[in-house]
Amino acid sequence: MSAFVLLGAEVLAVTVLVLGLYFPRHRRRDLMVAYFGVNIGVLAVADALRTTGSGAGLGLGFALFGVLSIIRLRSTELDQHEVAYFFSALALGLLGALDTVSIWRNIALMGLILAVMAIVDNRRVFSRYEHQTVVLDSVVTNREELIGLLEHLLDGKVHSARPLRVDLINDSTVVDVRYARTSSRAVAPVSPAAYAARR
Repeated sequence: MSAFVLLGAEVLAVTVLVLGLYFPRHRRRDLMVAYFGVNIGVLAVADALRTTGSGAGLGLGFALFGVLSIIRLRSTELDQHEVAYFFSALALGLLGALDTVSIWRNIALMGLILAVMAIVDNRRVFSRYEHQTVVLDSVVTNREELIGLLEHLLDGKVHSARPLRVDLINDSTVVDVRYARTSSRAVAPVSPAAYAARR
């Protein structure tokens, strides 16, 4: 009976993770299908390994966790938050099949995963902080000038500006920028020449 309770808790947990947290926030149907498929697949295989009685169920379960992770991460490019949801779905699947002293411990760990994902992926938490790759239509090699230009263009406080490519032939600079927005207003693009004229 306890096995069915744990199974029901796991199905409920992955449903909350995918339909309650991930899809409303990110709207990627393909990954929604992948999360459900991987979770239920891991749950089924881990449960089958647990009932073999060979004593290798736990080790094989974690080996499966690693193999599926490598295959999934190498098959397509994922953002970091999508990787987090992917591993959460895998962890829920394993927790739904592993034997522990009490099923309530597994259920509590499922709840912990959901609570952490609900908090850290909330747009209200650190919502001002952004990451962008910016292409400038001029060559800017002076760091202070580059940061000043980016802060004006992005209307924010630049915390990191890492030049990725400087093209002297086409007069362009590609910069990886991490910044915090200082306001929510939209800012029209300004060329470096126009910015220099304003200074």
